[in-house]
Amino acid sequence: MPGQRFRFGPYESRPESRELYKHGFKLKVRPQPLQVLNALLSRAGEVVTRDDLRRRLWSSETFVDFEHSLYTSVKEIRGVLGDSADEPRYIQTLPKLGYRFIAPVQVIESAAAAIPGAPDSTAEDSYAPAAVSVRRKPWRWTLAGAIVAVFLVALGAGAYYFHIHQATRPQPALNQFVLAVLPFENLTGDPAQEYLSDGLTEEMIAQLGRLDPAHLGVIAPTSVMHYKNSREPLEKIGNALKVQYVLEGSVRREANRIRISAKLEDIKGQMLWSREYDRESAHLLSLEGEIAQEISGEIGSVLGSPKSVMPVKTIAPNPERDESQDLYLKGMFFWNKRSIPGFQRASEYFQRAIEKDPNNAAAYAALANCYALVGGYAGTPQTESMPKARAAALRALAIDENLAEAHTAVALVEQNYDWDWVTAEKEYRRAIELNPNYATAHHWYAEHLANRGRFDEALAESERARELDPLSLIIAADNGVILYYARRYDDSIKQFQAVEEMEPHFIRTGMIIYAQVKKQQYTDALNIIQKRRDIYGDGAWAWAQLAYVYGSAGQQLEARHAVQKLEELSRHEEIEPALFVLANLGIRDSEKAFLFLDEAYAQHSGSLTSLKVEPIYDSLRSDPRFQLLLHRVRLDQ
Repeated sequence: MPGQRFRFGPYESRPESRELYKHGFKLKVRPQPLQVLNALLSRAGEVVTRDDLRRRLWSSETFVDFEHSLYTSVKEIRGVLGDSADEPRYIQTLPKLGYRFIAPVQVIESAAAAIPGAPDSTAEDSYAPAAVSVRRKPWRWTLAGAIVAVFLVALGAGAYYFHIHQATRPQPALNQFVLAVLPFENLTGDPAQEYLSDGLTEEMIAQLGRLDPAHLGVIAPTSVMHYKNSREPLEKIGNALKVQYVLEGSVRREANRIRISAKLEDIKGQMLWSREYDRESAHLLSLEGEIAQEISGEIGSVLGSPKSVMPVKTIAPNPERDESQDLYLKGMFFWNKRSIPGFQRASEYFQRAIEKDPNNAAAYAALANCYALVGGYAGTPQTESMPKARAAALRALAIDENLAEAHTAVALVEQNYDWDWVTAEKEYRRAIELNPNYATAHHWYAEHLANRGRFDEALAESERARELDPLSLIIAADNGVILYYARRYDDSIKQFQAVEEMEPHFIRTGMIIYAQVKKQQYTDALNIIQKRRDIYGDGAWAWAQLAYVYGSAGQQLEARHAVQKLEELSRHEEIEPALFVLANLGIRDSEKAFLFLDEAYAQHSGSLTSLKVEPIYDSLRSDPRFQLLLHRVRLDQ
């Protein structure tokens, strides 16, 4: 591959110099895993067999050594790319055969490589298009697989999205300092311990976020995880996240001991505080509190009012409780994948954490959120999972009434399953009162307010969530959804397009087609559906959306064909009633639309939460049956 480079997503691989870059910054990768990556990139979209890789890279090793080396190399490169074998975004495993690189790849002819001594036209900070040949052979995924893949992207969102919006993003309060806890570095040498470094990062964010929210803002995990394995300058990170301080750290675990290094700096690189902790692994929970307490004291000194910072409760070591915390951190590692397999693995760890410590309120709250969200991802009726979510959320609240995550979990169940809007709002507001730095509470409360038609309040909460989690794809996309519900279609389209500039075809930005229909931009909407069909295949969502767009454009023959395809699919798989509502509204069959709305009501479908504000229902609003349905889901108030 002399003279060639490969670009995919935010990454660029340079085989000639044996380097891998992300957003122009060099990543740490061992030579062998990088060679495997380049071998797959050179044949993107094709199957590269294990035999091919062995002949090319391991010809001198025994079969056993080769198997171990290949497994280790693929695992390491997935770790660097934030990829997963269960929900691949880049490298797909074909059992007993080999691997395939499934993301679009640009093959770049490097002028610097072709002409010795010439300047590098693809410098680290340059993203101008070069003369490229694009090799793209998209793998057709199921809709569920697509959702799994794109939600993983939320953990590695690109920073330039922030630069698009930083001029309009609200500034922190003048008396508030903002801190980013950068991902703790895993120095154990064992990728299986990654959960520990990631979990410690999240726990530090949670503990510091509760200390003094009136004066100290803490950036949410989704945004800081963008900087995992990154070597970007602190000042650049500070400007991207609008923070004044950065906490960096690393973690080692050897036998039954854990060693954590932490340092607090301002974004100019001035050291304010640093410590190393060497403890028994069983003392993890108390160690987290100790670090948070010392950092809070240092921040308090910077603010000039140390006494205003709330002290962290001292926690005596307890082996079973600390083992429970370790299991909880493993669960959060899988929870953050935001996928069906991720939720399933996470719930297993949370349940084991609860068995070890029945008073682990955080594990109960996280388990509740697993149950509450998995139905929407899997497309299964909420009646199967929401009662379990309620039980776990209420148990978390009974253990710790002051846990913001518990109140937020209760609010989600009350809102999406019971349609008890008054109680849900009360719980969201209590969660925000307890921890104003909890981005998820602001995010879900914004959706709640939008569903009730309180758009100004909803947008204010959405902006606060974006301040706390500026690189979150889902928060940014849901801001576009709120604008769509508010009938601000032009603004909504611009917001969705801004998110797509960061991550093309992010699932939630598919809502753009409904705003485009309202603007009579039917061709644009159909083009977007077709692009997604090329990637994700002809799933139920595609046919339902086609029926709606074609029907809205007056192309009834095409709309009815799409409805027929949707009905054929329903003979082989369970399909969300909301999709049949959408499709039948496209062909203007209000009678069938009401039949499926009744089915959605019987299943307690989360799709009914937007009944009051969703523009696609406008043609039904004058019908008494629709008003009755609004009353039944308590949205007529």
